[in-house]
Amino acid sequence: MHGSFRVSALGRGYRRGKDLELMHRAMGFAALGLLTLVPLLIVVAAADPAGGAGFAQWLAEGLGVSQASRDEVERLFAAPASALESTTGFGLAALAAFGVTFGGVVQTGYEKVWEIPPARWHTMWRHLVWLAALIGYLLLSSHVAAPPAGAGDLTWRVAAAVASALVFFWWSQRLLLGGRVPWVALLPGAVSTVIGLAGLWVFSHLVFSPLIASNAVAYGPVGTVLVIQSWLVGVGFVVFGGALVGRLLYEERWHIGRVVRRTLRRAVRRPGKRSPGGLPGPVPRRPAR
Repeated sequence: MHGSFRVSALGRGYRRGKDLELMHRAMGFAALGLLTLVPLLIVVAAADPAGGAGFAQWLAEGLGVSQASRDEVERLFAAPASALESTTGFGLAALAAFGVTFGGVVQTGYEKVWEIPPARWHTMWRHLVWLAALIGYLLLSSHVAAPPAGAGDLTWRVAAAVASALVFFWWSQRLLLGGRVPWVALLPGAVSTVIGLAGLWVFSHLVFSPLIASNAVAYGPVGTVLVIQSWLVGVGFVVFGGALVGRLLYEERWHIGRVVRRTLRRAVRRPGKRSPGGLPGPVPRRPAR
């Protein structure tokens, strides 16, 4: 029983997740994201010419929280106008530098998932490109996640959200890994990540939404921060865990293909013997006189 589990896909996934230190990486993702990425996104949301809804509204939509919990999240962050007015050029450059560091953390996680050596220092430009794409993706997501006008509007918004997330995470792996893993091998990871984020949204709506409201009463703004930090841990777990599941699915596909080919070769009918279905095999030809 134990040996069967070790050689199975679940056993390999457990061992690789343990070697990857998946939960520790998810916690590091959350801590660095809250300290570096969130301030940058607050400023970007304040400069958004399409309405300046602010990062708090983006976060509330990603959490899938109720209106009461949404109000607590929006109270936690500075108003978009004040955030933009108080930001200097030096501060914006520092935030961008910290955001590039966040891209390096994601790249390291992907490299550990695929067990490939770290990229060289001169490839750090990929972190900056990825950061710009991440900001653009979040801007697009904030507009797509706006309240729909009807059932038809909701359908295309959901389709656009799924398609944009799939393309972004598929392309992110390819970029941050420096093209060292083929596109076809990265697609299962992108699909797994999108499915995981959808499941996290449902979990957040059921668990984190009432938790924000209760923690805000019990602990004040600190309680809201703790819930948001927990949600970011979940996001990091899905990002790295989705890539790991994608690699396992890709490898299992080839493993199943090898088993099928081996079975077919064994099932080939041999001369003078009956086939597995009971039908006689081909009759050997007599040698010519």
